[in-house]
Amino acid sequence: MDELAATMTGFARTLRAAGVAADHERTQSLLKALGHLDVTDRGEVYWAGRLTLCAGPDDLPRYDRCFAAYFGGRKAALRRTATTSVTRHLAERQDDGESGGDDDGTTAPATASRIEVLRHRDVARLTDAERAEVHRMMALLKGGRARRRSRRFESAHRGALDQRRTIRDALRKGEVARLRHRRHTTRPRTVVLFVDVSGSMAPYAETLLRFAHALVRSEPRATRVYSVGTRLTPITAELRHRDPGTALNEVSKVVPDWSGGTRLGEELKEYLARFSARGAIVVIASDGWERGDPELLGTQMARLARQAYQVIWVNPHKGYEDYQPLTGGMRAALPYLDDLVAGHSLAAFEQLSERLAHA
Repeated sequence: MDELAATMTGFARTLRAAGVAADHERTQSLLKALGHLDVTDRGEVYWAGRLTLCAGPDDLPRYDRCFAAYFGGRKAALRRTATTSVTRHLAERQDDGESGGDDDGTTAPATASRIEVLRHRDVARLTDAERAEVHRMMALLKGGRARRRSRRFESAHRGALDQRRTIRDALRKGEVARLRHRRHTTRPRTVVLFVDVSGSMAPYAETLLRFAHALVRSEPRATRVYSVGTRLTPITAELRHRDPGTALNEVSKVVPDWSGGTRLGEELKEYLARFSARGAIVVIASDGWERGDPELLGTQMARLARQAYQVIWVNPHKGYEDYQPLTGGMRAALPYLDDLVAGHSLAAFEQLSERLAHA
């Protein structure tokens, strides 16, 4: 625990140097919070620090930059038994700065700029270490969700007259003392995500599944995920596991058609025969290399579009300026899409997440 305290105290010094109000009292609150959390989980440490060390909205951008610079996306920096050489080096620099050294604040922007480059790079072209770092940042993705009106009602100060409650109160009190009102409650709009795990999508499949994991973790009751290839496989239950790595291991056990072909038309037909997408946002993540009948895919896309609130197609190749939807599957699906978006980088998935939050 002493190593953890030293690490987080050094982080607080970094924040203070950047102008965040991370004083001694706030640092102690953070250490108390971490005593009840899993400090090897980067997401828990991030939110514990954000909630305890920041004093207001102006601190949040500086906190994010300092967190990325100080920990560099590595879980090992927060293990109870030891700190990494990177963390020790940064802590020593901060100690030197407080004892009279000249800290010009260049470390955080340099690291942050590297992370910014990774955010926009095609995940298929990353090294294993870079891809692992992008996946760690993906785990922190905020999977916000647009809300829709439900059929249920709740009490309200304004709105439609709640006749039943008004009459019930009148019978109990002998007179109409006040009018009762009600309004519809809201709930997150359901997202149905189809992830293509065929051979042509192999470079992007893991990143797509990690994005799916972030969506399921943020709204477990309003997210349904299926893998598609030569078979339609529900994988929502497997993705509910807290740890992304464990969740993907569970997915790998139940998906029988990794790196095969794509028969999306047949799989959408099977889905529509068994389930409903009424009112949902349907997201199809695929490059459109359809081995089945494109005409069947077009027919099923038309059925899907009539049910769904929106249909969004995520194509990794859309991130390139010269991309044209020329494959048979894309040409068949295009007339029924509300949007065709990129899915090749962390920045693209951040934009998609923002789209789902405001659909």
